[in-house]
Amino acid sequence: MAWIGLWDSPLDEVWTVVSQTKRLSQWMPVVERCTDLAGDEGIPGYVRLVSGFMFPRHDGERSWIKERLVAMDPTSHSYVYKMEASNVGLDGSVNSLKFVDYGDGSTLVNWSFEIDPLEELVECKIRHYHFSVVLKNATKLCTSKAILTVNGKFPGPTLYAREGDNVLVRVTNHVQYNVTIHWHGVRQLRTGWSDGPAYITQCPIQPGQNFVYNFTLTGQRGTLLWHAHISWLRTTMHGAIVILPKKGVPYPFPKPDKEKGMVEADTEAVVNQAMQTGLPPNISDAHTINGHPGPVPNCSSDDAYTLHVETGKTYLLRVVNAAVNDELFFKIAYHNLTVVEVDAAYTKPYNTDTLFLGPGQTTTALLKADKGVGKYLIAISPFMDTIVAVDNVTGVGYLRYNRTLALTPTTLVSIPSVNATPVTSVFSDSLRSLNSKEYPANVPLTVDHSLFFTIGVGINPCTTCINGSRAVASINNISFLMPTTALLQAHYYGRNGVYRLAYNSTVQLVIQGNNIVAPESHPTHLHGFNFFVVGRGVGNFDPEKDPSEFNLVDPVERNTVSVPTAGWTAIRFRADNPGVWFFHCHLEVHTTWGLKMAFLVENGEGPDESIEPPPSDLPKC
Repeated sequence: MAWIGLWDSPLDEVWTVVSQTKRLSQWMPVVERCTDLAGDEGIPGYVRLVSGFMFPRHDGERSWIKERLVAMDPTSHSYVYKMEASNVGLDGSVNSLKFVDYGDGSTLVNWSFEIDPLEELVECKIRHYHFSVVLKNATKLCTSKAILTVNGKFPGPTLYAREGDNVLVRVTNHVQYNVTIHWHGVRQLRTGWSDGPAYITQCPIQPGQNFVYNFTLTGQRGTLLWHAHISWLRTTMHGAIVILPKKGVPYPFPKPDKEKGMVEADTEAVVNQAMQTGLPPNISDAHTINGHPGPVPNCSSDDAYTLHVETGKTYLLRVVNAAVNDELFFKIAYHNLTVVEVDAAYTKPYNTDTLFLGPGQTTTALLKADKGVGKYLIAISPFMDTIVAVDNVTGVGYLRYNRTLALTPTTLVSIPSVNATPVTSVFSDSLRSLNSKEYPANVPLTVDHSLFFTIGVGINPCTTCINGSRAVASINNISFLMPTTALLQAHYYGRNGVYRLAYNSTVQLVIQGNNIVAPESHPTHLHGFNFFVVGRGVGNFDPEKDPSEFNLVDPVERNTVSVPTAGWTAIRFRADNPGVWFFHCHLEVHTTWGLKMAFLVENGEGPDESIEPPPSDLPKC
């Protein structure tokens, strides 16, 4: 959804122009030409061809759209049209425009569009999106405050594309903060400039500036997410990425009747608190499902998300954990889920009643609506199996069957305890790669680099901190300090580097949690790669015994993995993506405290094995 301001243009005058649909260019300057194709102007069924610069194209050519009028209502000053064909990848989208009197002789246009990705997302080489970073007043938990959003939405817009598509996202910064966007889990093959972490692959987009993220979705299909990757802005700046299979390629599981996205998040009130006090940040105000917290104590508003289902139908749920500092359980009362994909990698079907996701992880599961009429509670609740303050607030929503009466009582759900380690272990240990002929698990069987990282949280003296000390997080007892220029730019121009890996070398990394202060689980994310989780366990890793138990046949493939509390996780990957790639804990507080580092993958031979030159609009520090 977007708002367009037509200043010094009264509503009646604007509507007179708008209702004469061929005069589109008079109120939308980016339109150069509007041509009648069929039907009568202003009457549903009317078809027009619009051309101009409505959507940016990488080749600088004009965009064109064939539009059919669906409805027009002079009373509410609104109309709806469908994009039947275009050269910008929006075929099938349904657009709604409502014109509102803003006062002072001005008019606001509320412009939104929806697309059914299952039916209408056509084969296309290039997808264009425009993300405007803006402040928006939001009312949640019976209070109102301004939050940072993309296009005024919380959560932000879902990015739809197909495997193999080239995606261009123009991000314009309309706020007073520096911003970047990370496309979490997107491989970014040779396009590290578009990965997004501030001061790792790019300098931030400064206020009033813009940058076009340009990447191709190679060899991936499923659910991912995007989020801000500077300071703690991802608290409200996040959304889902849905990568559909290539046109005509079926899912490797029964086709669902409908798809639903569910973005889980937490909402925190923090301004540098984690650094100033030396302690963990404030507890979250709430956990949300698609921006809705559900009923909350001391607030009469029941702002809950409702998933409407029809008996006998199968739904594909795309569940995203966009929380800042919480690993979460997801459960629907008396309904089982069949996991078919995690982190945009297909899995063997796994039946369960509880999903477990760390921040940054995604899980796609089939839901069979087989309970008849009724209303069932959906719950997201935190996991923490150590003596650390936890956001122990359950976010709730409802699954509601069609024809359920308004007074029907809600069937409640039994959620796991906050320290339900066995539930997390069973879920994590049960996931397996699909490893089919079409989607093989190409696990590296030999290892060129065998690495052992210890990770954890400790305490350092701090004379400027309120408590005289502060928490620090580290990898191999080294706490990472953010640079003042982007590491990828420094590497590209030959100035310095970090941990180097030769192109196409194979890596085994054992991540060991330690007990410096209080051991806890660490959801760890590697940018630029998928990896195979070949082993995990509690206690200390035994290099003599544990490797013999590694799964090298069908281990789950991920981009983010939870290292168990006081335990270890072993991953393997092939360093086939040149560039500088961030590796960090995805609990934002631990990243802030220093639990992060970067890999530098060197160029291979020739341009196809080398990082592309930096784009001309790359932000400067």
